[in-house]
Amino acid sequence: MSKYWHVICIGVQSTLVYRFNFLARAAFSLVPLMATLYIWRTIFEGRDSTVSGYSLGKMVTYYLITLLVDTLTAVTDDDWQVAADIKDGNISQFLLRPIDYLTYRFCLFGAGRLIYAAAALIPIGLFYFWHRADFYLPATWTAGAWFLVSLVLAGFMQFLISYSLALLAFWLLDVSTLIILIFGLEYAASGHLFPLDILPPMAHNLLMWTPFPYEVFFPVSIYLEQITGAAIYQGLAIQAGWVIILYGLARWIWSCGIRRYSAVGG
Repeated sequence: MSKYWHVICIGVQSTLVYRFNFLARAAFSLVPLMATLYIWRTIFEGRDSTVSGYSLGKMVTYYLITLLVDTLTAVTDDDWQVAADIKDGNISQFLLRPIDYLTYRFCLFGAGRLIYAAAALIPIGLFYFWHRADFYLPATWTAGAWFLVSLVLAGFMQFLISYSLALLAFWLLDVSTLIILIFGLEYAASGHLFPLDILPPMAHNLLMWTPFPYEVFFPVSIYLEQITGAAIYQGLAIQAGWVIILYGLARWIWSCGIRRYSAVGG
């Protein structure tokens, strides 16, 4: 484990070079969020009722917690780096050393998320403070605890999906188009744009068969207590199941890719 701890330390040191970029990225990410919150405030204006079970406070909190989930779990450029390692032949060094490439990449992913979260703390913290009047707090501590468990599983899912897509560089010269297309689908189907339970029941139920809602919508819904009781345990079991499936898929794609890999550099 010491070698992977060393990887984490190197990842932290490398990522610190870009701390101002992270700060700027976090600050500018608040611009579309402000526009979204303004739209929902306009929708709720003059209403005493809720929209699909969401009060104004819960709707504002939904997007604020979504921002938190993104800050802690979203993949930035890890998939591009994996694809570049394969394309440039840099991956050869990992085939000659006693180090697991998936674990190596996950250590770098974790280090990157740690530094990004630290850099984003100031702008996001100020934004949360500005909206404190509408911020919803769960009635019980258990909702927050299960939210944290779901958050960890969501981080594993996001990493494994991006890692698996990047491994397609073993077969494709350019995976950027595919990654962008999947990212667009993932962004909409995960609940970034709006809570998925405001969709028609058929569309919502179909999406819940995919892994995407469990990246954002499910953990946020636990926090907001939109999902309670046995539904939490069922959702966490599904989320854990997707982590296992995606991990097996990542290992299988790697195994297949290595068989046809030929180094052109590194």
